[in-house]
Amino acid sequence: MADGYIGKMLFVDLSEGKLKDEILDEELRREFVGGYGIGARVIFSQQKPGIDALGSGNIFGIVTGPLTGSPVPSCSRYTIVGKSPLTGTWGDGNSGGDFGPYLKFAGYDAVFFKGISEKPVYLLIEDGRAELKDATHLWGKDIYESDDTI
Repeated sequence: MADGYIGKMLFVDLSEGKLKDEILDEELRREFVGGYGIGARVIFSQQKPGIDALGSGNIFGIVTGPLTGSPVPSCSRYTIVGKSPLTGTWGDGNSGGDFGPYLKFAGYDAVFFKGISEKPVYLLIEDGRAELKDATHLWGKDIYESDDTI
């Protein structure tokens, strides 16, 4: 984990069902530190202006920072970034818990989603590999049933 980052981002196009890994290069890591900074830079450089926040052109990101997953206290945070449907402008939030560290332990510093899938799918990330899987068998189940099934 060079300078606190794994060095890899995942881009998920739900409309096309395609996944693309990209390098989280050193310049981006240094100029836009943390989940908020990296998320803002990626979205503002890749998202077209004027898109509908609830449309397929919106990019939604989950981004970790350099200390996420480290033994430093209170460093389990991750940031959610995207265009807010409430304001029509920038929207972000952050949370703690296990998700941020486990995203990084699975091999990614960030995951960005765009598009709308025609059928229910879920994203499986394991050992640095990602895969979209059919989730029609989970439709209508609650979170506990879905978790047990997966």
